[in-house]
Amino acid sequence: MSEATLSAPVKGRSLWDDAGRRLMRNRAAVASMIVLAVLVLLAVAGPYLVPFAYDQVDKDDVWLPPLQAGHLLGSDALGRDLTARLLTGLRVSLAIGLVATTVSLVIGVAWGAVAGYVGGKLDEVMMRAVDVLYSLPFIFFVILLMVTFGSNIVLIFVAIGAVEWLTMSRIVRGQTLTLKNKEFVEAARAAGLGRGAIIARHIVPNLLGPVVVYVTLTIPAVILAESFLSFLGLGVQPPMASLGTLIAGGASDMELAPWLLIFPSLVMVLTLMCFNFIGDGLRDAIDPKDR
Repeated sequence: MSEATLSAPVKGRSLWDDAGRRLMRNRAAVASMIVLAVLVLLAVAGPYLVPFAYDQVDKDDVWLPPLQAGHLLGSDALGRDLTARLLTGLRVSLAIGLVATTVSLVIGVAWGAVAGYVGGKLDEVMMRAVDVLYSLPFIFFVILLMVTFGSNIVLIFVAIGAVEWLTMSRIVRGQTLTLKNKEFVEAARAAGLGRGAIIARHIVPNLLGPVVVYVTLTIPAVILAESFLSFLGLGVQPPMASLGTLIAGGASDMELAPWLLIFPSLVMVLTLMCFNFIGDGLRDAIDPKDR
């Protein structure tokens, strides 16, 4: 072995490198990521590949079973193609899950990081506000917002995201209380950095592990919440479709056309399982006890 080789520095692996390696060894998580990628691709490009529009009504093709008259998954009571509506509904549900989770992420991380780092009376006031909002039933609060301001898809994004941030803020606050007395934070204070800079540059980046895991578990919770609202008639409004509206419609026509319930339910279950397996994989990969 040459002297140059002996003197060459050895590059260490970061926490994220180790986490990525452990995640790739988790077969369930890797398979879920592949399936989820396929579902996202179908949701984005699928509606453009189907020869029918999601709201196209055809009275001659009412309640057709799968593989009949060009309808791959059949048609509904108005003759609308289930494949087109299912792909559109998947797109809407994934969009609601992503946007509402982003809203809850921004509010929850900012609220929890500020409360945990500043502490004192500000922490007490901010977390008591979270406790008060926690005391309100989640679905009741969302329904109240939607009844007050009207039912539209944008409001669904905001309403669900504005409630889901509560748990996120508690998680972030707990992690911030642990980080605020670490050596690198003390060094930042000694260097003269203000509270805002310390939170943005040092606290929040070190919260990414638990936050990423919780995000993967929040998205399916948001999709389920939207589905429940749509089942009650307060979610996505016709002729637009979501997985929730399709399941609600399929349940009402289950005896005459069971495929209207079976296919949306399978897609819903598959989507939620993928997110949950990915979340479990990330949790196991990032957990320092497993290192």
